Amino acid sequence: MLELAVAVALIALNGVFALSELAVVSSRRARLTAMAEARKSGALAALALTENPGRFLSTVQIGITLIGILSGAVSGAALGERLAGVFLDLGLGKGVAETLGYGLVIGVITYLSVIIGELVPKHLALRNPEAVACLVAPGMRLISRIALPAVWLLDASTRAVFRLIGQETASASAVTEEEIRTLVAEAETAGVIETGERQMIAGVLRLGDRAVRGVMTPRTDVRWIDLSRDEADIRAALIDSPHARLPVGEGSPDNMVGVVQVRDLVRPLMAGEPLNLPRHIRKVPVLPDTIDALAALAALQEAEVPLALIHDEYGHFDGLVTPADILDAIAGAFRSEEAEPEAVQRADGSWLIAGWMPADEMADQLGIRLDPSRHYETAAGLVIDRLQRLPETGESCDIAGWRFEVVDLDGRRVDKLLVSRIESEEA
Repeated sequence: MLELAVAVALIALNGVFALSELAVVSSRRARLTAMAEARKSGALAALALTENPGRFLSTVQIGITLIGILSGAVSGAALGERLAGVFLDLGLGKGVAETLGYGLVIGVITYLSVIIGELVPKHLALRNPEAVACLVAPGMRLISRIALPAVWLLDASTRAVFRLIGQETASASAVTEEEIRTLVAEAETAGVIETGERQMIAGVLRLGDRAVRGVMTPRTDVRWIDLSRDEADIRAALIDSPHARLPVGEGSPDNMVGVVQVRDLVRPLMAGEPLNLPRHIRKVPVLPDTIDALAALAALQEAEVPLALIHDEYGHFDGLVTPADILDAIAGAFRSEEAEPEAVQRADGSWLIAGWMPADEMADQLGIRLDPSRHYETAAGLVIDRLQRLPETGESCDIAGWRFEVVDLDGRRVDKLLVSRIESEEA
């Protein structure tokens, strides 16, 4: 019975090593760090193991290899011999008895090693890898120190082989944006987060990739006050404007001098007093159109008035950006009397898309990938980039399995696109 107890103990010990290996490898460093900050027992040791995976994996391999050798040499041989003796007593021949005895012992030990020593511990480790890693990490660090010479030899040999084949032993642990999107989508499917939360997270990720041109209100849509006009025209423009702040220029949008807040002018407007507009003009930051949306957000947070003017490299006014534009990029467009929907799906599955719809939002809607090095920011820009010229009404181009047809122009600006799947049309 001693041999049987030794065999069971070795299989259980193999399970501990398998459990430890998968738990530490599967643990997320961010969660381990949070557990360490909360003074969770074993968390610091688990973090140390994840920071040096080569030594840890060498320790685990040494343990599993020694257990395999002992199981075969001690328990397997002794149990096989004893079981062969039982078969001899039952009247079987020596050759048959030894074959059956050793075969049965090897089969049972192998089966128990796979189930008890591998599969069950690994399934347990995957249930809560960080908690298991904290539990086993102190013991694994102790074994690593005891077997330091052998661990060092295996780790150094592994690194040498990797250098010979031109690779690094350190794994690429950087999390990509695509992995974050996949994780968020899985969390939505599992009910951990709401659909609206997932959409806002996707909007934040898109914001980091957008240039300020992709979130600003373009020059053609900006209402502004011209100081060179007479006071009656300025009063009419202020009263007619739906905006709380208006940029002010002298003769041309390319000569912007600042911004006025309509609330500062309500009293003279209502009382019929002189406006004295220059007195109410406030300075706002002027940003180049080459910066990204996050840099523009930082500038808005520091500005006296939360509005920034966007100019190109030649000093021409391109548009303006406000916190509402940033929120629109994150949470989606808000309904208003003037705004049109960005995208409307029709009964046949095609989409009617506004030319000004951000290209990355359109790509998410249609499930297509855009070139990361693109120089356009809108759906209309995508079509123009593909055609390499300004399109005419009725022209179309095929992109990633979709047909983009220009159905409406506003002057030379692409106003509406009809987007339909090419496969459905061919069918």
